[in-house]
Amino acid sequence: MAGSNRNSLRLAAAVVVVLATIGYLAYSGQASAKSYYVTIPEMQQMGHKAYSSNLRVEGFVKPDTIHQDGPNVRFVLTQFESHNPKALQNPQQVIVDYRGSEPPPDTFKNDAQALAIGTLGQDGVFHATQLQAKCASKYAPAAQQGAAAGKMASNAAPNDGRIGAGR
Repeated sequence: MAGSNRNSLRLAAAVVVVLATIGYLAYSGQASAKSYYVTIPEMQQMGHKAYSSNLRVEGFVKPDTIHQDGPNVRFVLTQFESHNPKALQNPQQVIVDYRGSEPPPDTFKNDAQALAIGTLGQDGVFHATQLQAKCASKYAPAAQQGAAAGKMASNAAPNDGRIGAGR
């Protein structure tokens, strides 16, 4: 009987150690994967905490600042689109240095809304490991979108209302 109690105690201790290890790994993995979603002004107001945090910084790609070298790209992320009147009033901005395994998405262009994921370096440069961009044309003023739609409609083949007509 004493031998089976001893084996049960060893088994219980082993189970406790395994469960504690799994719990610790899950907690530490979740904490290291956590990132803050911030705007450029919010990031710049974080102080020293910005240097030790994983961040997701949102902004607009400043026109004519994209310098691509293979999958890597360096550009300026700014608070406002260039045609926004507020863009002329000293918008806050940050240089982004993207070093990823894949090139930036096709939608990554001047004035595109972008999300850079990474860390802010002591040099003031945001070092991104991931980059996401939204299509800039979706955010064009309504007059430009209407003109583009009219142009597409005028290029369409005539249709007299019958299914398959104009093909």
